[in-house]
Amino acid sequence: MMDRIYMDHGATSPMLPEALDIMTGILRNAYGNPSSIHGTGRQARKIVEEARRQAAKALNALPEEIFFTSGGTEGDNWALRGMTARGGHVITSSVEHHAVLHTCAALEKHGIVSTFLPVDENGRVRLEDAERAMRENTCLVSLMLANNEIGTIEPVKEVCASAHARGIPVHTDAVQAFGGIPVDVQELGVDILSLSAHKFGGPKGIGIMYVRKGTRLERYMTGGEQERRMRAGTENVASIAAAGAAMEAVSRSLPERIAKIRQMRDRLEEGIVREIPDVLINGGEAQRIPGCLNVSFLGLEGEAVLLRLDLAGIAASSGSACTAGSLDPSHVLMAIGRTRAQAQASVRFTLGVENSMAEVDEVLEVLPPLVADLRRLSGRA
Repeated sequence: MMDRIYMDHGATSPMLPEALDIMTGILRNAYGNPSSIHGTGRQARKIVEEARRQAAKALNALPEEIFFTSGGTEGDNWALRGMTARGGHVITSSVEHHAVLHTCAALEKHGIVSTFLPVDENGRVRLEDAERAMRENTCLVSLMLANNEIGTIEPVKEVCASAHARGIPVHTDAVQAFGGIPVDVQELGVDILSLSAHKFGGPKGIGIMYVRKGTRLERYMTGGEQERRMRAGTENVASIAAAGAAMEAVSRSLPERIAKIRQMRDRLEEGIVREIPDVLINGGEAQRIPGCLNVSFLGLEGEAVLLRLDLAGIAASSGSACTAGSLDPSHVLMAIGRTRAQAQASVRFTLGVENSMAEVDEVLEVLPPLVADLRRLSGRA
């Protein structure tokens, strides 16, 4: 057995060396407040603005369109709350992250009505459904770029074009997408985009928000004058710098990252389908981000598979890390038409550049007898 194998990059990723090095150096040597006017403060300000430039370049945006947040959840909240401050109607999908779904539910208490679009059997929104949902008072469409549980890439570009033709702005939660596919805000056409650095090799607790120049987004955090009076609070200089470094590193190596991760994912998927009977690949017919593989092992509880994998030194998950501990089946899998039993039988493997083909082969050696043994113990062999 090899050292522990980590296949839960969808939950969080190890920090890239470029990000870790710059972060530790700043924590030691550049402790100033970027709002201070003395030399130490100006040094910190320069670091923040360099990271802003790196993030803008990675997204094909302008530096003044980049804001730093505490992560994807804050970014989603800011987009939804900031765009509905004057009232209106929101369109989103039934498979969004709970940072969007729960925020829409909270906004309904304040009179903001939301339409939740259905998806097809692979988790993809239909453009015609989005167009039918658009109203005169629709103030925002919020559609994730890639699903965090099954990896499906949503038609954000097409929805943007249709929404903009009606004067409706669009937000995308791109938390799971950046680092797995190209994310170009000009190509997509989105008005607001939210990211979380720890998903692509940066630190936890720092997010990146793109807001297209001219977008009427209300400020979310009030207090000081930071982030051009849009997001109050002293900037987390070291984490911001690490996020910028991670974005630059990922962008520089993206084609190679995509190719390597996709090859490993495909080998894992093919091996599971070949060696283990009675499995479902969730979202397998859709265009997916390269590292995501969601499998239902029919007749079993996904949690039982995960526990046995963990004992074997393999880390995976049962879906979104943000819903760990919930007894409810995945809302994403239910939305694509899986039964409750099929949804609860699911395991999500999410691979990253740190993984290797040798690790994939190790998982394929461990997993078939593990599943067979669990089925035997449950009387379902």
